Amino acid sequence: MTQGPLDSGEPMPQYTHRQIINILAGLMLAMLTSMLTTSIIGTALPTIVGELGGQEKLSWVASATLLTMTSSTPLWGKLSDIWGRKLLFQIALVIFITSSVAAGFSQDITWLIAARAVQGIGAGGLASLPQIILGDVVEPRERGRYSGFLGAVFGVSTVAGPLLGGFLVDSPLGWRWCFFITVPIAVVAFIVIQRLLKLPVRPRGDTRIDWWGATCIVGAASSIMLLISLGGREFDWHSVPTYVLASATAILTVGAILTERRARDPILPPRLFRDRTFVLSSLASAAVGMGMFGVMIYFPQYLQIVQGMSPTASGMMTLPMVVGMLTASIGSGLLVSRTGKWKVYPVSGMVMFGLGYFALTRLQVGSSLVLVGFGVGLIGVGLGLSMQILILVTQNALSRSDLASATSAVSFFRNLGGAIGVAVFGAVMTNRLHVELSELARARGGAGSPDLSKALGSPEAIQALPAATRELAVTAFSNAMHTVFLIGIPIAVVGFVTILFIKQIPLRSSR
Repeated sequence: MTQGPLDSGEPMPQYTHRQIINILAGLMLAMLTSMLTTSIIGTALPTIVGELGGQEKLSWVASATLLTMTSSTPLWGKLSDIWGRKLLFQIALVIFITSSVAAGFSQDITWLIAARAVQGIGAGGLASLPQIILGDVVEPRERGRYSGFLGAVFGVSTVAGPLLGGFLVDSPLGWRWCFFITVPIAVVAFIVIQRLLKLPVRPRGDTRIDWWGATCIVGAASSIMLLISLGGREFDWHSVPTYVLASATAILTVGAILTERRARDPILPPRLFRDRTFVLSSLASAAVGMGMFGVMIYFPQYLQIVQGMSPTASGMMTLPMVVGMLTASIGSGLLVSRTGKWKVYPVSGMVMFGLGYFALTRLQVGSSLVLVGFGVGLIGVGLGLSMQILILVTQNALSRSDLASATSAVSFFRNLGGAIGVAVFGAVMTNRLHVELSELARARGGAGSPDLSKALGSPEAIQALPAATRELAVTAFSNAMHTVFLIGIPIAVVGFVTILFIKQIPLRSSR
């Protein structure tokens, strides 16, 4: 086996609890910055799309970030092995800050999507490196109580994002500050990390970047995303673009496998895929990502369009989800560190996840807000019990030399699942909405569907429609959302079955 920077034989320093807390504070602040940009957009997205146009491209505002974040995640892990965790973390912050400013100045939907794509590159580093750094400084048995707080950051950003996004959209500042507001937070994160994060510098050795492997991995992920997102809308499923993208996905996937098998320092080492825990955790993480990002993007649309809530009010409705996630993430992390047993938590989490989506499928026009809160609350508990535990058990099952690659890989598959999930949810939403509008118009004796440019506008534009057209549009959105949320149930089942087959390996008490 090639000896990389983490195999140099140099012992890791022993950190005190206070030092770990200081490091954790820097990581949490930076993670909050990257996660906030994903959650803040959900509440503001209907207004943004209504102003800039391009309802049919709505899913790409989120998918562009998820796609580049997903594609770059394995690279950040490998580069951190070569040039150091701290340097790479700060580079990710600089990329994130620059692209956030660009997104805030967007003049059309294409500009916004491009800026969000660059933003995703920085977010890829901020999403994966904290778990890698934590794995460097804390042994697996104690890692649970600290990783639970990293999971809690996601919960805080989930509630702070929609609330902040709703406030900014409703305020004179407008939706552009949904991007500008993250800049000072990221700058503070950069300063805090510079002062608090002290990691030993590893010798670079002869480790090199597997550029061919990176190209194939990025290309395969991009091709499948384009196929899922554009197929059936921009071109027919039985068409030349479909065959080209499907062929590119297959060829690049095979190319990635062959390249990684021969590479001296592969981005995704083939030996990882011979480990049962890694494979199953990656599949389960992909399922979690699909369901998680689907509800984050399309739940605000239900609240604002179907329930007629303001962006701020719809942000408040995510509180049950966040409370559930915070409680479950921190609580399960502490219990895992205390008992050393972990499997019951992600298994239970997938059950809660599926039940939450089932509750959302029961929503109709005028549904009780208690049912709405109950559904997203269950999903929050499911996420809190699952996300961080899956990374923890992967790190515990593999050697220290594979820490960065394995952690980045699990994050990669979770983000890939999220990107595919948003694309699938978006395709289903768009197709079902057009079908519902046409069917409802015909059922009411109309000559066809209403003016789609108005029926597919911002929530404010839909509320301003004539009563008959507004009722039709709201009912169509409600029916389409029912189908969207229904997809979450089989996703939860896949995650549940996958986790059942993961062997419960005792958590190590050494790094």
